[in-house]
Amino acid sequence: MADTSVIHTIGRRKESVCRVYLKPGSGKWDVNGRTLGDYFPRPTLVSAIQQPFTATDSLGRFDVRAKIEGGGVSGQAGALRLAVARALVRSDEGNRGKLRDLGLLTRDARAVERKKPGRPKARKRFQFSKR
Repeated sequence: MADTSVIHTIGRRKESVCRVYLKPGSGKWDVNGRTLGDYFPRPTLVSAIQQPFTATDSLGRFDVRAKIEGGGVSGQAGALRLAVARALVRSDEGNRGKLRDLGLLTRDARAVERKKPGRPKARKRFQFSKR
């Protein structure tokens, strides 16, 4: 990546990590070698991922290349959304206020709670028997 017009950012959510390379272009998406709609078949996830672009009125002005690893579909979508929002702030600092107001620059720190000993899951208990 010797080109200086390319912006590189990282986003994380749950167990997913996403590296995004944003450059001025025509709005092409390349997510792990596939298009956005191909990689994320659920329209709700696609609209959530594009939320930073719609908030800053820059949909179709940048080409996005993303490499996503780990986690599930929802976590990967959240990681991609955070990385795109961070990249848009890097491209224009004026976007920070709009994205901050919508909560798109905050890393979602929620993760799976660990399983406790003597229980079947994190909070579930085995059936109680009085007699």
